[in-house]
Amino acid sequence: MVSQRNFPTLAPTIEWRDGDLLLLDQTRLPHDIVIEHVADAAAVWRAIHELRVRGAPAIGVAAGYGLCVAMQDARALPVAEFRAELERRAAYLDSARPTAVNLSWSLKRMLRRAHASDARDSATLYDALVDEAKRIHAEDIALCEGIGVHGLPLIEAGAGVLTHCNAGALATTGLGTATAPIYAAHRAGIAFKVYADETRPLLQGARLTAFELQQAGVDVTLVIDGAAASLMSQGRVDLVIVGTDRVAANGDFANKIGTLGVAIAAKYFGIPFYVACPSSTLDFSTASGAQIEIEERGDAEVTHLAGQRVAPQGIAVRNPAFDVTPHALVTGFITERGIVNAPFERLFEAEGNAA
Repeated sequence: MVSQRNFPTLAPTIEWRDGDLLLLDQTRLPHDIVIEHVADAAAVWRAIHELRVRGAPAIGVAAGYGLCVAMQDARALPVAEFRAELERRAAYLDSARPTAVNLSWSLKRMLRRAHASDARDSATLYDALVDEAKRIHAEDIALCEGIGVHGLPLIEAGAGVLTHCNAGALATTGLGTATAPIYAAHRAGIAFKVYADETRPLLQGARLTAFELQQAGVDVTLVIDGAAASLMSQGRVDLVIVGTDRVAANGDFANKIGTLGVAIAAKYFGIPFYVACPSSTLDFSTASGAQIEIEERGDAEVTHLAGQRVAPQGIAVRNPAFDVTPHALVTGFITERGIVNAPFERLFEAEGNAA
């Protein structure tokens, strides 16, 4: 059984236990720690769409296991029918969220494993899918460790590190992406401070990043999104590290809405701006950020706070979940293989050709 390293979260984000998929419901944090048993394709789709599991790497792992869950009732079908159902249900799960590339990446990888298998019965083919999902899970844990190793030297004693949204352990099945260097530095005994943006409108920074860093004993201060530039102007921020849901071939990247403003402010104040991501988040089929589909979410996320309306009735709302930051604002990408510095176009082109 693949098990998430129990650092720093209180419970595994995702767990596969003897054929059962268990997800930590992140919409209930930080008040309640609720583990949800996800039993069919519709439940997996809802868990991803409704952000009960979120963060590009965690979505990828959940998608792999979720496809296994979706196919459990098809194990008695003839192989040809099983494969046809597998394609259909993978397409259904892929529709849960459009921006995070790991969702489609994971499902395509699962389908490749199925197509490569010479299994003569559906039960054996199903077992091959479970094996592939476990591989994706184990690789995610290792990728996070690699990002931590390569990002650790960026954090010096006394530094102030700003992060936006949650690219932490809760967004992966390991140490996180943007938080991996933070946890690595903390484990190394380096004294530094983290500033976590609250990240409106769903407050992933307040509910998740601040929560998990606090639980791990990291020196973390929660700030409103609008305070980030002011902190930079005061010399309190020495480094910005964020995560990403998709990186285009030229180095443009999509991350939680508000990241673009943080990047612009960091550029203005001369502060290094790094993006932490596993190599699976690099999307070589998308030429630039202009081609990244941005998810639009419901009005109520903006007009309501904690279930209470805070905006006028009938007000027009725009609620993009992500924005695209151009590569010119990025100092480097921290991956499990090392730090990729500008010019990103040539380096990512080489990576894509090698993939």
